[in-house]
Amino acid sequence: MALDLRSQALKNPIDVAEYLFRRLKQVGVQSVHGLPGDYNLVALDYISKVGLRWVGNCNELNAGYAADGYARVKGVSAIVTTFGVGELSAVNALAGAFSEYVPIVHIVGYPTTAAQRDGLLLHHTLGNGDYLVFSKMSAQISCAVSMLNDSHEAATLIDNAIRECILKSRPVYIALPTDIVQKKVDGDRLNTPLDLAYPPNDPEKEDYVVDVVLRYLHAARNPVILVDACAIRHRALDEVHEFVEKSKIPVFVAPMGKGAVNETLPNYGGVYAGDGSNRGVRERVESADLILSIGAIKSDFNTAGFTYRVSQLNTIDFHSYGVKVRYSEYPGVRMNGVLRKVTAKLGKLNIEVGPNPNNEIPEVELMSPEPTITQAWFWPRLGQWLQPNDIVITETGTANFGIWETRFPADVTAISQVLWGSIGYATGACQGAALAAKEKGIKRTILFTGDGSFQLTAQEVSTMLRNGLNPIIFIICNNGYTIERFIHGWKDAYNDVQEWKYKDLPAAFGAQRGQVLTYRVESKQQVELLFMDKEFSGGDTKQLRFVELVMPWDDAPQSLKSTAESAAKRNAEAAMSPA
Repeated sequence: MALDLRSQALKNPIDVAEYLFRRLKQVGVQSVHGLPGDYNLVALDYISKVGLRWVGNCNELNAGYAADGYARVKGVSAIVTTFGVGELSAVNALAGAFSEYVPIVHIVGYPTTAAQRDGLLLHHTLGNGDYLVFSKMSAQISCAVSMLNDSHEAATLIDNAIRECILKSRPVYIALPTDIVQKKVDGDRLNTPLDLAYPPNDPEKEDYVVDVVLRYLHAARNPVILVDACAIRHRALDEVHEFVEKSKIPVFVAPMGKGAVNETLPNYGGVYAGDGSNRGVRERVESADLILSIGAIKSDFNTAGFTYRVSQLNTIDFHSYGVKVRYSEYPGVRMNGVLRKVTAKLGKLNIEVGPNPNNEIPEVELMSPEPTITQAWFWPRLGQWLQPNDIVITETGTANFGIWETRFPADVTAISQVLWGSIGYATGACQGAALAAKEKGIKRTILFTGDGSFQLTAQEVSTMLRNGLNPIIFIICNNGYTIERFIHGWKDAYNDVQEWKYKDLPAAFGAQRGQVLTYRVESKQQVELLFMDKEFSGGDTKQLRFVELVMPWDDAPQSLKSTAESAAKRNAEAAMSPA
């Protein structure tokens, strides 16, 4: 009775599930990914009730990838799974989101609080009465875990989880028991928007760091800016763009930072990845007397096998958690405020700005005498076909490395999973990104994935069709796992895949007549004709476009070759070292 009286005492009581989904809608989520299960079914009824869209994926892993792609376009996403079997299927995708700083709200439908308390041997459990085991697993890949076992704490826990998700740009875990779904919370809390502003830096500390940065910057004669993924993930791009344009300092991006900088700027120089860079880029960055590194993630693939050749003595690192000037660290001084003040106080720099090695859009021979579509030819050529505001998704492998050589027009969003590198990620992410693009009015979402990678998550083409999405999908048909071949097992069977009739898949997935356009291109001339086809290239084309892009099995971008060689060498050295 006491609980009922408390509910009646609320001025504007609403159900816990409604509160949760309304909060998600307030922060920009319009569609929710996931799969139904008996522990989340009642909660799913509230999605349409509050004006959200239920996507409905083919499996939880794909749903996680899709939520990742959606969040990279919209800024945050949500996925609903069921206890145990469902949530564990999504863990790989959510671990990738944690690794790469992608904000996803993971809602797990739980058995009742009574079942948990009594340790009942319910389905989807391990049979030992432990109902916390799965949340403990997810705690390692979540920046907040909210167990909604008490309705009186539910609204506070929901607000805290969503706030942490966005501010820390990482997944959070919300457990929603079936008997809590319809419990009441104070709906008037929704009238107060969540405070999603970053806590301001201590002004005294911030001003000190700004002065230190300016001192080194004014002393430099040959500085460069190097922008990486965390500038994107931690919402620092406005500050980065202002600094790049005002300073006119030569600017480069790391592979994970691709798309962070307007590549049409005269001071844009290209992609720096150590030995994976082209020669001019590598020499320009490594000869700099000051490197302003913004949001760096120095992983193996992002540095082409740890082949950066820059000294910390010449580096200033800007991060979400602090600034590092040479070997002096300033924790707690967030990069956003520092960059803003550095730009405002910049003054006249004494830099010697020479020509950038990559500031001219490369000319690509349209009709080469050699008809074979090579990696070296295709990726630079692609840049001339891309359009402003495109979303470009590349799978780990040849596509991810090849896109380094593609010059983007303005405002292109690049999506890849360089650090986590889960094979099959890109197809799932394409579904989420294409849906987010549709919600934002962005016309073209373009996927490049290998045939081997595609076979892991091909079912998401079905979800795209079901939701009326129209991405452009390129399947690179080169008979298997190319990046693995270059690391080990050049002609071994474990790097081969069954050759599918890829163009037939949309029909097998239920595509209606006129819903899909399919193509197969086997020569450079056919690529040119495809790119000139207005129906294929048009942003207003409503059909999903599906392309078999045939490339040699033994061809790869040079950057992939050097990175794979480094990985193979590291593996061999580890094998030879004493145990």
